Amino acid sequence: MTGPDLDLDALLDAACRAADAGARIVLDAFGGARNVREKGPGDWVSDADTASEAAVQAVLHDAAPELAFFGEEGGGQRADVGWFVDPLDGTANFVHGLPVVGVSVALVADGEPVVGVVHAPMLGDVFAARRGGGAFRNGDPIRVGERVPGSAICATGFPFRAKHERLPEYFPVFERALLTFEDLRRAGAASMDLAWTSAGVFDGYFEQNLGTWDVAAGALLVRAAGGVVTDWRGDPTAWLHSGDIVAGPPAVHARIPEIIDGSG
Repeated sequence: MTGPDLDLDALLDAACRAADAGARIVLDAFGGARNVREKGPGDWVSDADTASEAAVQAVLHDAAPELAFFGEEGGGQRADVGWFVDPLDGTANFVHGLPVVGVSVALVADGEPVVGVVHAPMLGDVFAARRGGGAFRNGDPIRVGERVPGSAICATGFPFRAKHERLPEYFPVFERALLTFEDLRRAGAASMDLAWTSAGVFDGYFEQNLGTWDVAAGALLVRAAGGVVTDWRGDPTAWLHSGDIVAGPPAVHARIPEIIDGSG
């Protein structure tokens, strides 16, 4: 099965149902996280993460058993066409009782996300998109913001994987961005940063060293809502694997690589 052969409407419906199954588990466990353990510095997992992933995978397998599946917690198979799932994006928030958490489900075909859903269990929001079909929040169409860079509030995330190696590169970018834009925010969940950027809540987003499961669904939302997604060097494809991502409306997005390389 290749990209053109996919029934994206049916697969989007499956992704929405799968994200809902995971979100129900996350919502039920919120405020009482169990078996919380650290996979790496600042990288947490709980029983809710693993249970959500199992529920998401079961729905997706029932809907399209021929498609590969890769989840953040259990791994799986990477293929030219396959699902990438973060069953509980923002586990540190979840453990601390902060309701900024997303269940992220994306279908990637030939290096591009073609279906994406971000479900925010505690906030009651579902963001969904498929290639060529626009982006939606709870069924209503959404678009990226139109603010000029000087009035923009952008989201970011501090590096937590290989933190000590990445922070010296990140800090100057953070400083220049704070001086360029009206303000910055750090929500602590990449899927939600991207979903909110697609809806114009945030005016842009940049972060480093994320997983494909963190960004694939949200990046499709931004693109489907009229935005631009690249890596830190402006490559429109490398972000999916490097995890160094820049996303936003065209005008704001254009400023962020300049901020990164210090040219603007």
